Amino acid sequence: MRSLPTLLKKISALRILVIGDVMLDRYLWGDATRISPEAPVPVVDITRESVTAGGAANVALNLASLGARTTVAGYFGADAAGRSLVATLAEKKIATLSTPGSAQTIVKTRVLVQRQQLCRLDRESPPSAYAVTADAAEKLLRTAIRSHDAVIFSDYAKGILSDELVARITTLARAAGKLVALDPKPKHALTFHGLDLITPNKREALKLSGLHPAPGTPFPAAEVCARLHEKFATKHLVITLGEDGMLLSSEGKILKTIPTAAREVYDVSGAGDTALAALVLALAAGATLETAAHFANAAAGVVVGKLGTATVTPAELKAYVSHR
Repeated sequence: MRSLPTLLKKISALRILVIGDVMLDRYLWGDATRISPEAPVPVVDITRESVTAGGAANVALNLASLGARTTVAGYFGADAAGRSLVATLAEKKIATLSTPGSAQTIVKTRVLVQRQQLCRLDRESPPSAYAVTADAAEKLLRTAIRSHDAVIFSDYAKGILSDELVARITTLARAAGKLVALDPKPKHALTFHGLDLITPNKREALKLSGLHPAPGTPFPAAEVCARLHEKFATKHLVITLGEDGMLLSSEGKILKTIPTAAREVYDVSGAGDTALAALVLALAAGATLETAAHFANAAAGVVVGKLGTATVTPAELKAYVSHR
């Protein structure tokens, strides 16, 4: 990417607003050399613990890591996890806007043994506990929308995003001339229309399109793209295909498929967040969809070479691209 330095410079001048389900990712690192006498399970001797931001907050971390000024809006509980999450984001100069409520902060704890994930422990309240009215969201976000260059909806189906909230915020962002993107989760079945970008993976794209191809048959790319455009009127569609790269579509028509950039894959946790952040940054900086996809593909390629939820810096991206 010959234009990478120029693109990164433009990105450093951007401000991005992320709205969605924030969470704290906790990692317990250790070793297991014996089986418990109480049950046929390994005994893990914990040697260290680390925390980082997850969900929509990880999208914000990726945006900030690539140089953009970032604000994330979501539910930050008045508990130790919520305070830890806010502090983690503040360290990266990420501003936070908290929706009202009294639920616990969402926490995902992963136990890793010799760099392999043994299990994940989740703590969260029911989705209704995180719900926020569209009126409250508009009051909280109206000023922020005007002062940012793009809005990202990061949906993890935990309860923050609703049809009315997405519609209201999209209308405000559109009126202010801002780019609007969504990473959809079909199990949440959000209603949305007229966005600039959506970034489902292959499985999510099939579910959103209502197609159910027989096992072993080729991915019906053309029909999926056409159906999704007809249903949601999204300008750009990027379907992440895992090891097969990214499928690019505009106005319902396939543009091309970009092969994966990953050289080594240790952990795919958060790679979708990285790709979403990079795509939005590049598009907001004026890049074409193809250039944005190459940028995002390279960023995701760096992240999957790391263990755990991770981000990528401009320096890492430049080094990665120079060795490809």
